[in-house]
Amino acid sequence: MRLFIIQALMLITLLSASFTHAHAAAPNGDQDLTVLMVVSGNGQSKGEVQPGYEFDEFAKAYLVFQAHNIAVDVASPKGGAVEADQFDPNKAFNAQVLADTEIMTKLNNTLAISTLNANDYDAVFVVGGKGAMFDLPKDAALQQIIADVYEQKGVIAAVCHGPAALVDVELSNGEYLVAGKRVNGFTNNEEQLFGKKWLPHFEFLLEDKLGERGGVFQSSDIMLEHVAVDGRLVTGQNPSSTVGVAIAMLETMGVSVQPVERFSDDLTLARVAEFLGGNDAALTQMAADSERYQLALAGMYGFYYLKQADGAEQQQHALALMLVAQDAINNPNLDIQIAKTQQLLGDNIASQKTVEKILVQHPDFEPAQQLLKTLGQ
Repeated sequence: MRLFIIQALMLITLLSASFTHAHAAAPNGDQDLTVLMVVSGNGQSKGEVQPGYEFDEFAKAYLVFQAHNIAVDVASPKGGAVEADQFDPNKAFNAQVLADTEIMTKLNNTLAISTLNANDYDAVFVVGGKGAMFDLPKDAALQQIIADVYEQKGVIAAVCHGPAALVDVELSNGEYLVAGKRVNGFTNNEEQLFGKKWLPHFEFLLEDKLGERGGVFQSSDIMLEHVAVDGRLVTGQNPSSTVGVAIAMLETMGVSVQPVERFSDDLTLARVAEFLGGNDAALTQMAADSERYQLALAGMYGFYYLKQADGAEQQQHALALMLVAQDAINNPNLDIQIAKTQQLLGDNIASQKTVEKILVQHPDFEPAQQLLKTLGQ
């Protein structure tokens, strides 16, 4: 179940100036603009041996650029073929990109960053994935092209673990790129909840390192969209921030942004954010439109939100999210967590009913048997 939870959560969406270098930005943003998309080349065996980049993030960002007729190059530190972490090719956004021969040819034959010229690019977009924590911060050529594009009035954007590429970027005045600027990326809390396999191998935590470099780190609740824009620097917290970062980047480039498709995982987490922000109707709206929203994702969010809940109010929120997805998930591991949370909040009657329902379907489920004994004492 843990793998399902992580996959569900991890499947989950950058920019004010005219440009003075080779690709001057047209106000309508529909010609002569080029974005360099950077991905980690660290991945091996779909992330099992070494983590790589997140295909979901690449796909969602690329589709935003494609919809606005933005030219895209794809690069990695060493160039050549790169490997993504395991992903679902049947997701609509992934399937669309996988069927795009032109971009897949570029992705399967990435440019080596050391061979690139900053004058050819109006913006750099760094894709996330835990592999970014391993090879991107150490790549001097990447640091240089990011600094050069930025100092040529270009836009720099990064999402999730992508901001790892920014931590050692220095400008010509000797200051770090992120110093004094609003930034974000995958938070320490998110690492503790979702990154435990690779966390011991990281040389730093992204939130800490950005702060050490003088960045003004900001964030939202776990796995919810947060886009930080500070001049021509745009950063996003996690996978659900990808589309928002791509849009904000285009806006900062002077592009007239058109409506883009929002996918069900991002829409679901946006509703979760509304609910946690005080809009109780958001859950009702999700439950009433299960074709548009991923109720299982909302439930898994509640499962993890409970792990870091601070006080009864957040525990109630976690419980409500789990309950809205209970039938959709139909798993005794979630059900027992619901029962335990009901007990924690003092509703032993509801807890007992939940346990009894579990035992009807799973009479040998030991955690339910134990909780029923506790409730009967």
